[in-house]
Amino acid sequence: MIKLWQYMMSLSAVVLLSACASQAPQETHDGLVLQPDTRFKEVYLLPGADLGSYSEFGVADCTVAFRKNWLRDQNSSRVDLSRRVTQQDVDQIKDNLGRDCQQYFRAALQEAPPYTLVDNFDNGEAVLVVRPGIINLDINAPDTMSSGRSTTYTTSTGEMTLSLELVDGTTGQVLARVLDRRRAPEMGRLQWTNGVTNKAEADRTLKRWAGLLRDGLDQVTGR
Repeated sequence: MIKLWQYMMSLSAVVLLSACASQAPQETHDGLVLQPDTRFKEVYLLPGADLGSYSEFGVADCTVAFRKNWLRDQNSSRVDLSRRVTQQDVDQIKDNLGRDCQQYFRAALQEAPPYTLVDNFDNGEAVLVVRPGIINLDINAPDTMSSGRSTTYTTSTGEMTLSLELVDGTTGQVLARVLDRRRAPEMGRLQWTNGVTNKAEADRTLKRWAGLLRDGLDQVTGR
């Protein structure tokens, strides 16, 4: 009985330590502090930062990065060499998604009442720069440039994580950082997945992220 009790206590300790390890850190390496009760998964803010003091805003190009080994894993199950995903496919997906990402954030800031957007903010202007990025992109059934026709069925289109920073255009100081992982809903059954369905799901996620950012800025600026 004593050994069983000791085993249960040890197991509970392991579970507790694992849960603590999986929690988001309370402070980042550059001094940003985790904020409670946010609509994004994680929001970090620099203590004393006044996001409401800016009158001009800029949206930087959106960077895109796939999940590690995504290309290798995709091609490991493709016997037909003509259907392999190429680096050209990867680059095109990144370019298209990055362009759409930037457009959604710009569109959200231009909704009435619009924020003042500027395109040049690399020379130390007093601008709050929105710097979006997508990391850990994982597309289950990407379209390729191969000429052959194929049909792919999956239960989900995939997932991606937003890594967004709000940066002071004068100093380059990161004032806020957002992390938000979104996975497409599991349909519970196999469905045909292609470039059209992938883009539709990505658009829904990008629009949601852009809307949440707009809502947050409206709160801190008093709009």
